[in-house]
Amino acid sequence: MDWQALTAEIDRMFGWIPSWFIGLSLVAGAILLALLAYRIATWLLNRAFGTRLPLLSVFIERTAGPAQMAACLAAVAMVLPLAPLDDTIRTPLTRLFVVAFIALIGWISIRIVDMSAARYLQNFRDVTENFVARKHVTQVRVFKRVTDTIIVIITVSAALMTFDSVKQYGVSLFASAGAAGIIVGLAARPLLSNLIAGLQIAITQPIRIEDAVIIENEWGWVEDIASTYVVIRLWDWRRMVVPLSYFIEKPFQNWTRDTASLIGVVALHVDYRADVPCIRRWLEEAVKQSKLWDGEVVNLQVIDADSRTIELRALVSARNAPQSWDLRCEIREKLIAFIRDEMPEALPRDRAILIPSGDGDGDFARRHAPPEEMRASATN
Repeated sequence: MDWQALTAEIDRMFGWIPSWFIGLSLVAGAILLALLAYRIATWLLNRAFGTRLPLLSVFIERTAGPAQMAACLAAVAMVLPLAPLDDTIRTPLTRLFVVAFIALIGWISIRIVDMSAARYLQNFRDVTENFVARKHVTQVRVFKRVTDTIIVIITVSAALMTFDSVKQYGVSLFASAGAAGIIVGLAARPLLSNLIAGLQIAITQPIRIEDAVIIENEWGWVEDIASTYVVIRLWDWRRMVVPLSYFIEKPFQNWTRDTASLIGVVALHVDYRADVPCIRRWLEEAVKQSKLWDGEVVNLQVIDADSRTIELRALVSARNAPQSWDLRCEIREKLIAFIRDEMPEALPRDRAILIPSGDGDGDFARRHAPPEEMRASATN
């Protein structure tokens, strides 16, 4: 039986059903059959090769969305010319098919970029102490997100250009021409500036993933670098979200730019009678016993003196910022305990000179007071 005879037989049997309903039912049935075929095919592939090729299962899982959409579009492309639809329904469906096809291309492109980035970053898992890993992770993440944003813009522009009523907006996104392009450009200026800043950060790398930074008087680590902003994980588990352009336009502190090791400072005020060489020897022994010390720097200096006390500054180094902070707290606590228990004369004191209030009383005080009390009286 030829195709015309089959069509005539179908019309005779289902002539009472509206043609638009039959056409839309064919399209919907084709989509359901495509999804069912995809499920069966993926099940068979996982059953046959899932245990021997684990990467195949991961690939199928990550490409599930684009693959299902591609199968549906292929089924619609085969059924749509045969569906008994008039132009009022066929034209919107055809336009929708074209837009979906453009979206599919963009989706596949984004998924390819994401999978390529994930595959590349598998070689750089430990980013805490590995500077090379942090460098590559930062560059790949920034470039991936910038690329994804560009793909989305191009996809949306291409989809808009398929409609005559909004075609100019799609052209404006590409060329930024005309009044609409100027409006879109002005509205997107912060986005574009942050995208450009992201490219600058990826190339010059003033910050990297897991860098310890001080920004707006807050200390934390760079947790994530997105396409338009940076997430800072603060020391108390809060999150600070900062635009990318901030790191290009304003100064900030990066404690781990070239190395993670840091020198911590412990300042302490003691009395003039303090035995500084003895405190220095004790400090060296105490730091050597600490697990937080990296074995590089330990030093004690007198950096200031006023009318009451002298100021000691202890320098100790650690492998990273958190350990430097903990080491400073540990050494400060031990220093205070050592001076309190072993060298109490080094504790800061307030001194006062006793001046008699009258001549007679003054003579009596000078005659009866011990010599050291005539000179000064010390209290803690």
